Amino acid sequence: MAPRAKRQPRIEPTFGEDSSSLLDLRLGPQDRTSAPASKSGSKSKAGKAGGRKKPSAKKRAKTQSGKTRASAGNRRGGRSGAKRRSRKRRTRLKVPAAVGRIFKRGVYWSAVAGIWGVIAVVCVIGYYAAYLPPTSEWQVPARPPNVKIVAINGDLLANRGDTGGEAVRLEQLPPYLPNAVIAIEDRRFRSHFGIDPIGLMRAAYTNVTSGRVSQGGSTLTQQLAKNLFLQPDRTIKRKIQELVLAFWLEAEYSKDEILEMYLNRVYLGSGAYGVDAAARRYFGKSARLLTVAEAATIAGLLKAPSRYSPARNPDLAEDRAQLVLSAMHEEGYINSGEAKNAIAAPAKAIRRYTTASENYVADYVMDVLPHFVGLIEGDIIVDTTIDPAMQQAAEGALRSALSENRQKLGVSQGAIVTLDTAGAIKALVGGADYAKSQFNRAAYAKRQPGSAFKPFVYLAALENGMTPQTVRQDQPISIKGWSPQNYTKEHYGPVTLTRSLSMSLNTVAARLAQEVGTGTVANTAKRLGITSDMNRNPSMALGTSEVTPLEIASAYVPFSNGGYGVLPHVIRRIKTVDGKTLYSRSGDGRGRVVQRRNVGDMNLMMSETLLSGTGRKARLDSGRPAGGKTGTSQDFRDAWFIGYTGNLTTAVWFGNDNNSPTKKATGGSLPAATWKAVMDAAHQGLPVADLPGVPNVPVNVSAPRKPQSQQQTNVSSGRNPIPPGSIGGGGGSNESTGERRGPLNLLRNIFGGG
Repeated sequence: MAPRAKRQPRIEPTFGEDSSSLLDLRLGPQDRTSAPASKSGSKSKAGKAGGRKKPSAKKRAKTQSGKTRASAGNRRGGRSGAKRRSRKRRTRLKVPAAVGRIFKRGVYWSAVAGIWGVIAVVCVIGYYAAYLPPTSEWQVPARPPNVKIVAINGDLLANRGDTGGEAVRLEQLPPYLPNAVIAIEDRRFRSHFGIDPIGLMRAAYTNVTSGRVSQGGSTLTQQLAKNLFLQPDRTIKRKIQELVLAFWLEAEYSKDEILEMYLNRVYLGSGAYGVDAAARRYFGKSARLLTVAEAATIAGLLKAPSRYSPARNPDLAEDRAQLVLSAMHEEGYINSGEAKNAIAAPAKAIRRYTTASENYVADYVMDVLPHFVGLIEGDIIVDTTIDPAMQQAAEGALRSALSENRQKLGVSQGAIVTLDTAGAIKALVGGADYAKSQFNRAAYAKRQPGSAFKPFVYLAALENGMTPQTVRQDQPISIKGWSPQNYTKEHYGPVTLTRSLSMSLNTVAARLAQEVGTGTVANTAKRLGITSDMNRNPSMALGTSEVTPLEIASAYVPFSNGGYGVLPHVIRRIKTVDGKTLYSRSGDGRGRVVQRRNVGDMNLMMSETLLSGTGRKARLDSGRPAGGKTGTSQDFRDAWFIGYTGNLTTAVWFGNDNNSPTKKATGGSLPAATWKAVMDAAHQGLPVADLPGVPNVPVNVSAPRKPQSQQQTNVSSGRNPIPPGSIGGGGGSNESTGERRGPLNLLRNIFGGG
């Protein structure tokens, strides 16, 4: 067998230099329990003697027990010191640590509450947003169309529609107008995302500290969202929907687009929507032409349009404008010099916008507009036949007459309408003050014309074979129990038709109507342009059937144009803002309605009314040939003068809206004088035109008898409509005017007009 391998000696592990990187687990001297000096010395000597003596088991146990007690003592001493040091540290850190714990807990629970708050807000927003239409259907509604109404020369008369003004581009406005709105309403408009958290917190703090809702935190975008899509109710639902829509607007449109939409749609009081409507309403100009002070005044209206209206509360409006100017200066939109100048020269609102007679024209245009274009889908421009100079003259004459005679004659209202020979309305004044009453008396007020209706009676007589020289008896007459009487209660015996018309003799007019028939008279009036229903009774000859100033003026036009009926009109052309023509007037009127010979005879008779009859106060200063007729209804309730030249026809009415009697105002007094003022101004610069058909040769007529005062022998019937024509009894002038008036002067001399 093989020899057994020799056992190698056991190698003990050592910790040398190669083991420096390992953890040294051996106890060092500092880790051992200290021994007494003697023992240490003996051990040391023993060691020196050449080796360590192995202790006995009993001694080892005793030694181990001592070590254990010493180790335990050291541990107790160490723990006691650590406790004392820890207690001191806890004492020093007790208060800060408590605060820290509270702070940490506060942060934690705040975060938790914030998360749940966000979740709750999202849920609430989602709930109310669900009531909105799908986002695919969201779109900004079109701005309500504006109707720009202009005069024949292009001057603006008025804007009509839901907005009251034009839509203007942002670049067309002076920069200080949008800047004024931003400065006072939403200073962070250019930087926020639809809502302004800073503004909301500021408004909330102010409202809480003041104890009332004095400020709002809505941005311009939120206000636009509300104006475009929502009802103005104050509910959480509406407010949340407003926020959602504001975010959508900010995402879909630029800041300039949002601002432009806002400026064109915001309500600024007095029916004005948008800055252009407000500029015209308060300052009579386009928003493109506003000054710094005017822009600040308009921006100040946004807080409370009625309260800060410069037309109603100029002092409050000025204070508010100064606040806006201060905000503009703080934001750097204007310098100190511009601010001082604007404060030194505050904006002044005009009153004419609300009182101007052009508003009657604009309302009338809007009434007839649907007949020409139907549904209006976009902004349009309506060219009218109105002459601004004639309109102003008519308005001024009416107001002056009422101001001077309101108390004296007991009249409170009036109306004036002027037409040219084609029936185009050149001026239309529907009342004394549009701001006080918007009812258009010129177009819609039906009143008894009185003796102003008589020309249709006399025309019917001429068409039935009579002439201006035909003689009829001016004496008492009774027709089916009705007995008309003259204004003076006097009778003149045999008179020509010319004389009886110029003196407005009621008995002769009633006799003529009886001869030709009331039906014939009614048909004649309708043929010339009277559209209202007429009572075909004997009193119709004296104008007891009601008419409007516009229709009776149009019925007089054939006398001025040679016998052609007209359709009164105010619209010439309608076009879109980009120039597309939607309507252009063409065609004629009613055609010939009076034979030329009869036109001449009527003009001869009606000219005498101004020369020697009841309309002497209407004679024109220029000596221009003119004809016309006075009218006074029963109990002096209505006073008229309707007259014409070869260029224009004008009807004037005065009375009271409640149909109460005036203080004996007659057609030959206030209306005739007012007609003269209107026509003198209207004919400035117009060539002189003769009245059509006036003969150039003398005419033989019979002179009337001297008037004989007579008592009325016949008692009127119960109805007794006796609308007397005002008569003056002579007084015509013999002075030559230099115009072609030979036959008219002859008639005047025969009648003894001096």
